[in-house]
Amino acid sequence: MVSSRRRDFIKNAAKGAVGLGVAFAATSVSRVALAALPEIATVNGPKTLPPALPDSGRPFHPVVTLNGWSLPWRIKNGWKEFHLVAEPVIREFAPGMKTHLWGYNGQSPGPTIEVVEGDKVRIFVTNRLPEHTTIHWHGQPLPNGMDGVGGLNQPQIKPGKTFVYEFEAMRSGTFMYHPHADEMVQMAMGMMGFWVTHPKDPDFMKVDRDFCFLLSSYDIDPGSYTPKIATMTDFNLWSFNSRVFPGIDPLVCRQNDRVRIRVGNLTMTNHPIHLHGMEFVVAGTDGGWIRPEARWPEVTTDIAVGQMRAIEFDAYLPGDWAFHCHKSHHTMNAMGHDVPTMIGVDTKDINNKIKNLIPDYMSMGENGMASMGEMQMPLPKNTLPMMTGNGQFGPIEMGGMFTVVKVRENQKPGDYSDPGWYQNPKGTVAYEWTGSVDKPHRAHTDTKMPNSMELKVRKPHSHKHKCE
Repeated sequence: MVSSRRRDFIKNAAKGAVGLGVAFAATSVSRVALAALPEIATVNGPKTLPPALPDSGRPFHPVVTLNGWSLPWRIKNGWKEFHLVAEPVIREFAPGMKTHLWGYNGQSPGPTIEVVEGDKVRIFVTNRLPEHTTIHWHGQPLPNGMDGVGGLNQPQIKPGKTFVYEFEAMRSGTFMYHPHADEMVQMAMGMMGFWVTHPKDPDFMKVDRDFCFLLSSYDIDPGSYTPKIATMTDFNLWSFNSRVFPGIDPLVCRQNDRVRIRVGNLTMTNHPIHLHGMEFVVAGTDGGWIRPEARWPEVTTDIAVGQMRAIEFDAYLPGDWAFHCHKSHHTMNAMGHDVPTMIGVDTKDINNKIKNLIPDYMSMGENGMASMGEMQMPLPKNTLPMMTGNGQFGPIEMGGMFTVVKVRENQKPGDYSDPGWYQNPKGTVAYEWTGSVDKPHRAHTDTKMPNSMELKVRKPHSHKHKCE
């Protein structure tokens, strides 16, 4: 399936894999077989690509991958065939910062794979990494030998080799894919992707807009390009689909659309994902869809490590609504974790002395950190400000896992283009009060408190104990 929006794909599979050997299961085959593989589709840009309706196979309503895309396929002898290429990639986290990661088909995370319940799926996986790899199809019911744990279920895919995974998409739902080989390194380097199995019945669980993205975390020193692979807890970049605010695209909706957002967590901690303005229901987990009578309303849902949650809501309130992780450090970009708290400290004298030595020196933190959103401080090359991004009213003071759900009355069906900032109706924006302020009214104002109070203490009785 190739549409006009994919004209920049590299479509020559044989040319794109020159010099690579090919293996089916553990058996090598000739380069003639390589030429028969599905085309290698590649996207390098970070923008959200609008969904393309399928032109082969069963019909379905496609998802929109935030700052990503869906992998094209071909139908051959009743099989839906995809071609994934594990390879080093360069990912732009936001304008001003690019990172050297490992991913699939030009990006990290890799492209979303979309199939339909009951499809016979065949995925060719070519390894262009400097070490072996595998792919685990997270949450999928499938034959044991296709589960992708290197050494347990299959031999590892050596560099330059191609393996084939074949199984039936047994149930609809939302899944993920990632390596189960040298996992600490390969996951830290960004190897992951989304998988959506649509229901056979296109009207089952139908929504107007269906978004998906992965939560990922990285530890990248300011000025550097490659993540630290041994970090366990002290990450400094938290992302939606390896993008950080203000580089994350908005989720654009038409007023009164039924909206689904699928979020998978492949970080090292949980994330309470919070939507402003409107309530939602938790409609799906890794294990499948939740029956309507069993769903529960939320404005925040916690997504644990390795979990997926699908939330749904009616976009009934127009506006620009914040959508973010509610851990405050996760809505910042790279920050110094050992910075001391300086609130209330008078640093004028020491500042003047330091400026004699370092003219550009600026102290921070005496009055909080809000000024960081406005500062234009010199930063190391390839480093983002901790808090950044501007709205129509000034600095938004966010980074990391933060974006905006934009609900508009006049947004056309199927139109995901950014409509700009919401124009609030007159009289509906918080404003400064410039009138007089009365003194606060206190309860019981006529009751005078005594100037002194006598404290009476009752001592315990003394008991004599006689020894006989």
